[in-house]
Amino acid sequence: MEFKFNEKEEAFYNEVEDFLKKELPPDWPDIPLVWPGGYSPSGYRTEENYKTAERFRAKIIEKGWLTISWPKEYGGKEYTNMEQAIFDERMSYYRAPVVDVIAAGIVGPTLLRIGTEEQQKQWIPKIASGEIRMWLGYSEPNAGSDLAGIQTTAIEDGDEYVLNGQKVWSSGAHVMDYAWLIARTDPSARRHRGVSFFIVDNKSPGITMRPVLNILGQHHFNEVFYDNVRVPRENLIGQKNRGFYHLMTALDFERVTLVGIGGFKRMFEEIVDYVKTTERDGRPMSENRSVKNKLAEIATKIEIGYILVWRTAEMLDKGRDPHVESSILKVVSTELAQSIAEVAMDIMGPYAQIVEESDYTPIRALIPRGFLESISATIGAGTSEIQRNIIARRGLGLPRE
Repeated sequence: MEFKFNEKEEAFYNEVEDFLKKELPPDWPDIPLVWPGGYSPSGYRTEENYKTAERFRAKIIEKGWLTISWPKEYGGKEYTNMEQAIFDERMSYYRAPVVDVIAAGIVGPTLLRIGTEEQQKQWIPKIASGEIRMWLGYSEPNAGSDLAGIQTTAIEDGDEYVLNGQKVWSSGAHVMDYAWLIARTDPSARRHRGVSFFIVDNKSPGITMRPVLNILGQHHFNEVFYDNVRVPRENLIGQKNRGFYHLMTALDFERVTLVGIGGFKRMFEEIVDYVKTTERDGRPMSENRSVKNKLAEIATKIEIGYILVWRTAEMLDKGRDPHVESSILKVVSTELAQSIAEVAMDIMGPYAQIVEESDYTPIRALIPRGFLESISATIGAGTSEIQRNIIARRGLGLPRE
């Protein structure tokens, strides 16, 4: 199978490349503290870096590239999904500041599928302009990856729903504006048939947030508690009690947005440069057969990831939903994130464990960060075990047991 860009796609690839080279500092790819496929947002070492990232985000929104594949009437460019994939690949390769993956990459596309015309008019322009940001209110303490086990309730009361319960591992909830949240609207119904989607304002009375530090000691996750929080009826998105089926659509979009395949290529190129320029026992590490074999295996996995990205984009352009393909992408990309970190640790030995940047630290101390950060990659957005079950049942037609 061979993918080749057509003339229009090739021109767009070059346009994105030229834009990134013009709008980002020449040394920008060496600045963000980020690991491909990880769940933590990019961190920076200086305040000026954060300001550069904010200026870049504003330029992306001004150019209309935040919602590049959306219909024009909703603030998009109506570019193809292949062009969207090209944009994502180049952005991740240059480690460009991400604008808003959740609202623009997951909520918006799902709203365009299941939202009413009034809901689309209310929310889509705000997402397209970057005016509002959202977090995902899925995970709960006793549900894990079993999203049908959600216990947070939303009980109808006049023109409102009254929300009670708890969400956890809520990435970035403390710095966002709204939750894209699923809750049980019919506690007596079967597990998959009594939940619904809501957009919930973070400023609503009755919401309490507590920080949860991640494995790097950073505040990125949260516990979020809802105590009689009142949500307007019009904020129920899609059909009442059909939320689990809408969730499957939203998850397909989420698993596609997580890839950032260009970031893997950039990280791999840095490791290859390291072994070419570093000697062990008087010889370049690149001459070591074991090192070469390990890197060849990673290079092969990255190429597989690229093929899956282009294939999924092509499917979307043909009007097919990527149910199985999004699960395959999720497994391949998140396990690749772990494989690169493990191989780098193995090749670089004790030097790869130095967590602070110094003259002895390979690749700006990113390796130990990636090794720790990538652990959660195969858990978030549905574990690898869940994805393999989906691939087995939906893709291969195998029985549940």
